[in-house]
Amino acid sequence: MSLRMKVYNLLVNRNPAIRRRYQSRAAKARGVGKLGAWLYLLWLNVLCLFGGGKRLEEDSHVWEEKDLPLEESESARFQMPPAEEFVRRLLPYDVISFDIFDTLIFRPFSSPADLFFLVGERLDYPDFQRIRCQLEGTARREAFEKRGSYEVTLDEIYAVMERETGIPRRAGQETEFRTEKELCRPNPYMLQVYRRLLEAGKRVILLSDMYLEKDRIGTLLALCGYEGYEALYLSNDRGKGKFDGALYRLAGEELGKDLKYIQIGDNMESDVRQARRAGWESIHYPNVQDMGETFRAGKMSPLVGSAYRGIVNAHLHCGLNVYSREYEYGFVYGGLLILGYCHFIHEYAQAHQIDKILFLARDGDILKQVYDRLYPEENTEYVYWSRLAAAKMTARYYKYDYLRRFLVHKINQKIPLDQIFASMELTDMLPLLLKERKDLTAQSCLTDRNLEQVKAFFLAHWQETTEHYREQIGAGGEYFARILRGCERACAVDVGWAGSGAMALRCLIEKEWHIPCRLTGLLAGTNTVHNAEPDTGEAQLASGALASYLFSSSSNRDLWEYHDLNRGDNLYLELLMSSPHPSFKGFGRGEKGEVTYLFGEPEKNQEGVRQIQRGVLDFVSLYSQAFEKYPYLLNISGRDAYAPLAAAGGKRQAYLKKVYEAFELKVGI
Repeated sequence: MSLRMKVYNLLVNRNPAIRRRYQSRAAKARGVGKLGAWLYLLWLNVLCLFGGGKRLEEDSHVWEEKDLPLEESESARFQMPPAEEFVRRLLPYDVISFDIFDTLIFRPFSSPADLFFLVGERLDYPDFQRIRCQLEGTARREAFEKRGSYEVTLDEIYAVMERETGIPRRAGQETEFRTEKELCRPNPYMLQVYRRLLEAGKRVILLSDMYLEKDRIGTLLALCGYEGYEALYLSNDRGKGKFDGALYRLAGEELGKDLKYIQIGDNMESDVRQARRAGWESIHYPNVQDMGETFRAGKMSPLVGSAYRGIVNAHLHCGLNVYSREYEYGFVYGGLLILGYCHFIHEYAQAHQIDKILFLARDGDILKQVYDRLYPEENTEYVYWSRLAAAKMTARYYKYDYLRRFLVHKINQKIPLDQIFASMELTDMLPLLLKERKDLTAQSCLTDRNLEQVKAFFLAHWQETTEHYREQIGAGGEYFARILRGCERACAVDVGWAGSGAMALRCLIEKEWHIPCRLTGLLAGTNTVHNAEPDTGEAQLASGALASYLFSSSSNRDLWEYHDLNRGDNLYLELLMSSPHPSFKGFGRGEKGEVTYLFGEPEKNQEGVRQIQRGVLDFVSLYSQAFEKYPYLLNISGRDAYAPLAAAGGKRQAYLKKVYEAFELKVGI
């Protein structure tokens, strides 16, 4: 074993926590960043030497907790001036120069090199991303040895790739460039600035350190809407770079020494300091990925995690808009989760030959909107249903559940009996209870002391109780018979948790209405270990009557053990699927016998709900458009989908509580 390998094993491989942390840092390091990665490695070893190893190991497994802004939305922390104002600032200069990547053009990843994952998939070459990064370094070292410059072209990189990997030189670079063309998108803020400068008659040039050849860069720029520039200065084409100011000096000599130049770019060293050393002015355009990195969930799978962070950071931090806290809650924490859930629903429907997908009110509102955008040809319907309606209409079949939901769950909450009877739609039976129980009044609150007395009353008058719901059951049967006409298999989609909504509907379809359709229930998540009844749906999950996306006792158990309704986690997730529609209370009959629908009051913060939904829809649009040619990036695991929301739970959920306090959502029954 070489000395280098022995040192590596000693400093890196000896401790799994050190290895994970160092390799994560080293994979992103470029240039002087590699020295920083080694210094970080030494610091980790020193930390372990003085007793910090256990803490490192523990930290590598716990959920992330991000310190998120509380007094303002994330996008408000960094604001570029409006495009018109920024243009006015640039007008006094004779020549305006732009960096290209991360300034004019974005790749949809938090790390640009992650695009190579997709190239490797197309080339069917394992570990391609790491190899491609490593061999680019090899190509640059060889170029320096030959001609004293580290600048290389894509063709030169693939010459080394062909030699070291066997990937044909032409096929490799054509595949990579094809991927670049499909994924690169214009920065919407800078595109406005660029076009207005041209309209003002300004001289605009583009100046970048880059390995893509001039014709290829020109193609990408044209695809992104950047045309009409005066000159294109590329390090690989001119043999000079921005990193030492040489490319600036060359451009100044060619365009005119007595002109006023300004460079706009994201790199503080090459775009700002070196430009100024060459006698130019400069404006730093902060890198959008750097701006958002501290807020983003990192413990996600490499490809989906990078795609998620890339989309979010570019949208929030490009400078085009400042968004509300509610919008960002939907965009940042709901978009990926709902997109992944909808794809899970689609895959389930295809695999199980589902004829129709029912999105249950109200959580199904945003789910159906997203689903119909993704899969417009599929048979879907938003249907009126709720826990309240389900509990009433299945009372004959699920007596225990009915009494538990309406009574047991409401003890010791200072709820008077007249309110409880009203919620059960049994106000006319309250006088009978008070007649039988002289110690109770209409204003007596339900407690653990009188619970059994009230339960005994309903059990003694059970037939009269259930008869109150006969009309609702008949009207509901007529409603669902129409919806399920011609369907042999259907699925009911809900947020969670016990699956009672879907199972109650299934019960009525089979036992009461005798509709010849087999219904299954799809949930975002199940009850967890923190529920008083954690095993409610276990048999149904095992049999396939229910299926869960995010977590269950047999899938993503770390999530199942983390998600805690007592901490408010159910509420925060339900808020992501909130709807401006009023709550559904049940079915009825009109004067002519037609089916009618009974609704409660809508949510008070209607605009906030709409902002959340808009954020979700915008994320779905941006993500699905960016990866339109890469449908496998819709395979978003439940673990990845939940990670951003879990990361938002830092500082004792201060951010989540701040968002939630603007709403008064009606939950439960």
